Amino acid sequence: MFFFNIVLTVLSFIAYVLPFLAPKLFPLLSVLTLLLPSFLVINLLFFLYWLIQFKKQVILSGIVLLLGITFVNKYYKFSSIDLPKETNDFTVMSYNVRLFNLFKWMEKETVGEEILTFVNEQNPDILCIQEYSSSANVRFRLYNYQYLHKQGNKIKTSQVIFSKFPIINDGTIELPESNNSVIFADIRKGKDTIRVYNIHLESIKISPDVSEIEENVESINKKKSEMVFNRISEAFKKQQIQAELISEHKKTCTYPLIICGDMNNSAFSYVYRNIKGDLHDCFEEAGNGFGQTYQFRYYPARIDYIFADKKMEVKSFKNFPKFKNSDHFPIIARLKMLE
Repeated sequence: MFFFNIVLTVLSFIAYVLPFLAPKLFPLLSVLTLLLPSFLVINLLFFLYWLIQFKKQVILSGIVLLLGITFVNKYYKFSSIDLPKETNDFTVMSYNVRLFNLFKWMEKETVGEEILTFVNEQNPDILCIQEYSSSANVRFRLYNYQYLHKQGNKIKTSQVIFSKFPIINDGTIELPESNNSVIFADIRKGKDTIRVYNIHLESIKISPDVSEIEENVESINKKKSEMVFNRISEAFKKQQIQAELISEHKKTCTYPLIICGDMNNSAFSYVYRNIKGDLHDCFEEAGNGFGQTYQFRYYPARIDYIFADKKMEVKSFKNFPKFKNSDHFPIIARLKMLE
């Protein structure tokens, strides 16, 4: 048991350090950042196992947990914040809508209408959508201003920023060798100008294709393992380049920033740390529970984020894991500019 405890400790320490190392140096090891929540839970079980036996081995698990305590708020929040609404508050929503079910991944026919109704009910002032499709004929009529950018070769998807406030400037950060993209809009709210980035980074694509499922079980396991490692390796290297491009681009902005979107990576990653910088993670500031944003079978994954400038106060944050009209869940934050 202690041998396994030591192995887990080594893996945990590696996972602790990886957010500070570029994935292109150790692309396969970077998968450990996806497993870090599980490591923390198992370390806790080891801690309790040694504790009830009054064994000195409890010290090892105790040290691991103590060093990892800073990661806990990124994974689970025990209490939320919902400050009173004021007239100058504004709300920002981010949602990967998966083309509004254009290719019938879900059996029901009303996905687009349900998403539209949901957005209208939440009534966000700024709406960032990833994997938007004009072909789905879903019209967000609450907004007078928008910036839309199409990408992709065979299948055209869009990034779009909708706003109730005037958009005075917009643009795109082109991501090399990728069908994903990042867009931004400078939005005038009263006397303030805010830059909003809508990001959609490279997917790690860990789900097998239909063709792989049709083969026998033994070959599935072998091919799936090779496929997963290759995909993760390539995706993490691409994500590093994408994150660094975003980080460099935001340095040129003189306005307060909001970064929304689908990062396709965990809050324990180099990519998260690089893009977030010194911004608020709105979930960490005001969220509750696991903050799940993606329908992953094995644990409540949080891969969609809203980051807000330190010149803003995060007054509330919500995720909606029961609203299952995409493989992602919508998230919304209420913010206020500080004087």
